[in-house]
Amino acid sequence: MRSTKLPWVCVCLFHFAFSVAAEPTLQVHPDNPRYFQYLGQPALVITSGEHYGAVLNRPFDYRVYLNTLAESGLNGTRIFSGAYCEPPGAFKIGNNTLAPRPGDLICPWARSGESGYAGGGNKFDLTQWDPAYFERLEAFMTLAAEKGVIVEYVFFCPFYKESMWALSPMNADNNVNGIGAVESARAYSMASEAALLEVQEALVRKVVTELNRFDNLYFEVCNEPYIKNLPMDWHDRMAEVIHLTERDLSKQHLVSWNVANKKAEIKDPSPAYAIFNFHYATPPETVFLNAHLNLPLGDNETGFKGQENRPYRTEAWEFILAGGALFNHLDYSFAVGFENGAHVYTPDTPGGGNATLRQQLAWLAKLMKRFDFVRMEPLSAPTGKPRVYGLVDGGGQSLRYFAEGLGGAYAVSLPEGDYIVEWHDPKACRLIRREEMTAPAEGNLPLSPPKVEEDLALAIFRK
Repeated sequence: MRSTKLPWVCVCLFHFAFSVAAEPTLQVHPDNPRYFQYLGQPALVITSGEHYGAVLNRPFDYRVYLNTLAESGLNGTRIFSGAYCEPPGAFKIGNNTLAPRPGDLICPWARSGESGYAGGGNKFDLTQWDPAYFERLEAFMTLAAEKGVIVEYVFFCPFYKESMWALSPMNADNNVNGIGAVESARAYSMASEAALLEVQEALVRKVVTELNRFDNLYFEVCNEPYIKNLPMDWHDRMAEVIHLTERDLSKQHLVSWNVANKKAEIKDPSPAYAIFNFHYATPPETVFLNAHLNLPLGDNETGFKGQENRPYRTEAWEFILAGGALFNHLDYSFAVGFENGAHVYTPDTPGGGNATLRQQLAWLAKLMKRFDFVRMEPLSAPTGKPRVYGLVDGGGQSLRYFAEGLGGAYAVSLPEGDYIVEWHDPKACRLIRREEMTAPAEGNLPLSPPKVEEDLALAIFRK
């Protein structure tokens, strides 16, 4: 992957951020930086969240939404800033939370007194902030913190189609400042309009400053910058502005780079980034390809595998048990009026999401919490069948996942001693069988796997 080095001052700031980060703030774990530490404890982010419009879509009741996530046992969400939104029907998503109805977009910039915004209502003034937006954002963050939900704040997103650039407040047609009189392809560039670049940097500084007090937060510069080949020097500059802004503030937050769809090997990345996120990260060899980074890897968007739960449940189990730190399913069952996740989406919606899947992901999260996972290492990348992903420690404890179940006997090599062996059904969210067993001094411990309808998990604990 292409990488542009930041100036030495930003590199120093990055390392300074890790050395002084307040203990409660989400950070890389000091003993195993492949994982997170949050509120002083080892942490993973495992969730199934709405389509990133919880704050920018004014009628969306984020209180019900955050309560639903917490009650489901999930702990993460992504939100977009409002610099980007979508027209109704984009990507065949019905009741899309990123597509506010006319007049319902609320974003960091204040509305002017002049009508003419393409998405309904008055144009924006890019020199003025909207207090109502920041009140809503801070109320969202406060409730998320109370509910144990970690927030990924995404500043920018490429304009996949001209209809999306036509809705951006940064488009000169939508603001009273005449800023952003450029083609959508040049909206994000160090070589673009100087005034537009200043607006983008000011947005980053403002949001970073306003949200600095929150521990349950990390920043992502841009969603899917690779889709439109956005210039990496621009991307790195925005990351630098985050670090520069936080230099003299009380907290320093992690910054994410959304690297690619599916998989890619990251080589020589800028030290500005502490989290590396992928979309549709299947196969999870993405994790093995980038283990050398020794930093958290995330799969923070899923979809395009139909609407059944199995593909996304499998994606979560395999990604986390390969050594990933973050999984966010894109859940279309959340919509305005259905903030409890009960929306019934149309058959052509490009993904899934429902209460059952959220329960299945929470089962994975609960199992992981029973292990000291920062002391565990992933099994090698699987080859052949049965395909198994797993995390193991030196003492014999392990959690293994079989996406196709097991058709016959299975044996594991364990240090001599007494163990508790549990078989779990990830689809039914149930413990199938629990038994006490003794591993011999030599040889493997033979096991008798139960038959399941779909996938199977094996948890082994020392007595």
